[in-house]
Amino acid sequence: MLLNVNDRTLSQIKNISLRNYAGIYVSIYKEFMQQVAETGIEIDKKDYSAQVKEKIDALRKRGVTLRNNNKSLCYGDISPACIACQTGVGSSTFFVSLQCHRDCYYCFNPNQENYDYYQNHKRDIVQELKQLKEKRQRVRHLALTGGEPLLHKEETLNFFQYATDNIPEAYTRLYTSGDHIDAQILQDLKDAELREIRFSIRMHDLEANQEHTLKKIRLAKEYIPYVMVEMPVLPDTLTEMKAILVKLDELELFSINLLELCYPLANAEIFNEKGFKIKNEPFHILYDYWYAGGLPVAGSELVCLDLLAFASDSNLSLGVHYCSVENKQTGQIYQQNSVRPLPEIAYYSQRDYFLKTAKVFGDDIARVSEFFEKKGYKDYEIVEEHNYMEFHINKVRALAKFDIEEVGISYSVLENRNNEMMIREVKVDIAYPKTFQLSKDV
Repeated sequence: MLLNVNDRTLSQIKNISLRNYAGIYVSIYKEFMQQVAETGIEIDKKDYSAQVKEKIDALRKRGVTLRNNNKSLCYGDISPACIACQTGVGSSTFFVSLQCHRDCYYCFNPNQENYDYYQNHKRDIVQELKQLKEKRQRVRHLALTGGEPLLHKEETLNFFQYATDNIPEAYTRLYTSGDHIDAQILQDLKDAELREIRFSIRMHDLEANQEHTLKKIRLAKEYIPYVMVEMPVLPDTLTEMKAILVKLDELELFSINLLELCYPLANAEIFNEKGFKIKNEPFHILYDYWYAGGLPVAGSELVCLDLLAFASDSNLSLGVHYCSVENKQTGQIYQQNSVRPLPEIAYYSQRDYFLKTAKVFGDDIARVSEFFEKKGYKDYEIVEEHNYMEFHINKVRALAKFDIEEVGISYSVLENRNNEMMIREVKVDIAYPKTFQLSKDV
């Protein structure tokens, strides 16, 4: 098991050079969190990671499926689009505009690029789909989101009809609040062979509004093969969410996606009023992720895991899928790091898709160099500026014989800069050669 290096564990590193180097990324993380706090929201001081691990272990024993290195957990049915989302290969999502008639305080659309522009302008999504087809890329999953797509019914129908006529192998899905659903639009979507529709239920709505959405869901089941709900889960709503799951189960719904609630770096006053705080360590690895959802809120994940246990214990027919924020980010890392060839010293992790290398620091360099020379191993680099030697992680376990206590495990991402692929390191954790297991740790 690796030591997750953060502000609380940095002092545990014995090698001074390694500690100072790892501390660079700890400082970057602390600076980022300070910027988050300056938006007006509080960071939770409690660390729930042990509690999360305990709940996940219990779910494993219940037979719940653990996916994507525990970032995605599923009881029962799961959308094939959610499975494809792990790598993002063959999946494309479009929107007509970012216009929406709702005003959800946790909506992250304002973080999208050109948000203000697409409040009042439309994209030609059929033309975009044509261009995608002309690239001859294999397209397996197509989605239309927003904003609210059904504010633009003609464009929505044209999109799915073009997909059916020209990319018939693609699994199509639509995201909607459900407010603009009626029998006619559902019939039109059925004629366009829409495969899946995902409704949103808002827990801060009055019960009458939730019932309104449930009626729309019930109607949709008469037309669309796979009807789902996808919604963020608020902390401290376990009882209310259990009731929602029971109602959806009674409707014989295909499944529900439980999303980790995020703070979109806005509306801090509303989050504070509700007592919501940012998760103590929002991301294991801080990076510039494409997914603009924001920062996970403390307590949301715990409710999601409890709901999976409830679904299993209640033997619901409804599929229940927990999708964490980090689960939504792996597709980006997969695609960035799938470029070949990779450096000889890099290991492409199948656990999180980051590139991994090993590093020893300071006095350890001489002993490791001597060992490598005896073995005829030449694939390593020495960086004098930071006083480290870097090599492939498959050599870590062998270093236990030479009393090397600590090895830095580097996480990196490939980035295209001016048409040249560059490696960007984003984090360093600690491995202990005596207990290191390549297949489990990285």
